[in-house]
Amino acid sequence: MGKPNRKHRAAKQQARQGGSDFWTAPDSGNVTAADIANAIMTTAMDSAQSGARSKSPKGDSVVAKRFADQLAGSDLPVHDVELGAHLAGQHIITRAFQNGWLPADIHQAAQRRVDAFAISFLIDVMAAYMRPFAPATVDETWLEQLRELAADTWWSDSASHLGQWAAKHMLTTGEALTTVVEALALLILLPKLELIRQLPGTARPHAEVPHHIDEKVLGRVRGLLAKAESTSFPEEAEALSAKAQELMTKYALDRVLVDADTSVPDLPGARRIWLDTPYVDAKALLIDVVAKANRSRAIFASAWGFMTIIGDDADLDAVELLSTSLLVQATRAMIASGNTETRSDEARSRTFRKSFLVAYASRIGERLEAATAATIAESVEPERLLPVLASHQIAVDAAFDTLFPQARTRGVSIRSAEGWEAGRAAADRARLDARRSLDR
Repeated sequence: MGKPNRKHRAAKQQARQGGSDFWTAPDSGNVTAADIANAIMTTAMDSAQSGARSKSPKGDSVVAKRFADQLAGSDLPVHDVELGAHLAGQHIITRAFQNGWLPADIHQAAQRRVDAFAISFLIDVMAAYMRPFAPATVDETWLEQLRELAADTWWSDSASHLGQWAAKHMLTTGEALTTVVEALALLILLPKLELIRQLPGTARPHAEVPHHIDEKVLGRVRGLLAKAESTSFPEEAEALSAKAQELMTKYALDRVLVDADTSVPDLPGARRIWLDTPYVDAKALLIDVVAKANRSRAIFASAWGFMTIIGDDADLDAVELLSTSLLVQATRAMIASGNTETRSDEARSRTFRKSFLVAYASRIGERLEAATAATIAESVEPERLLPVLASHQIAVDAAFDTLFPQARTRGVSIRSAEGWEAGRAAADRARLDARRSLDR
């Protein structure tokens, strides 16, 4: 084994032991930025593993702080330390992206597991990752998510990023390096996901733009859902949601007929929707029934709390819009039901509320499916439409099975009959009649 490999192995071993000897070793004058990056990554790995054992969402803070303080107090050049942090960040973020994580997914995971400093650092790491790629070779979803995160290279090239970032947040070098280790430990903990969007640099220039819902239709749908969320009357809220579903269905049916006449089909895409606690499994069921009503398939990653939806991009827009609104409405109806004077004490329990949301989702699913079926039956060309929809479903199923070949169906337990009945009643109060006309 050559000398560089021996040095890297020693660096890893000393990092695992707290780093006390690494910086004072006889050959410390030969330590490079790459060696420091290697030590940072090793410590992040140890922090992640130790944190996983103790069920700490941000890794082992003791390991991170001890290493960071020793690195900050060493006599190594500041530029090399900061460059090492940059190299470590780029190496691990590249791995996370190759493992299927998108910028918005990393941000969602970070919001749930690390502090605001680590989130800020990760956004900058993602911005730096994007610098070499021409926009024309980057998938539209990537560009949109990075814009929403305001991920840009705000720092000057005249100095290393870490020093400028630490000054911006008024952190000491030790505090900044602790944040680096904690942020990278989170990335290391991220499991491998399905690659649902092309990596930057691999998207074809001038490729077909995904077929999203027309902006005029989108504006009307958003208006209906905004009214549904603002009203204090459950019947009105659910009727407005039904109108939104009908409008989206009519648009989708017109679109699939047009696409059937083209030589290039609108291929299924994929999107992730993250859920907030509590009752994430019940909320996942609500998204699942909305996906089915909009010609899509969904699967729940319970360990991290997100749904992956497979379908045409316009249908995915519909699923995201409607499910987000219905989650707001369902939560409000659940709380209102529990606060009713005629309810028992059980109505404010977790079992009641979870059962309520499951029942609500089940009944809403039935009504959305009925609304969609009625819209199809009343379409101008139902005989021509049904074979096209069947072909569309085959394409969606094939895409789903390719991404999730080992998917399994899992039920949601119900432990409150009172909650179930209340949830069904809340979803049943509305006149969800898909044949009601819309003002056009």
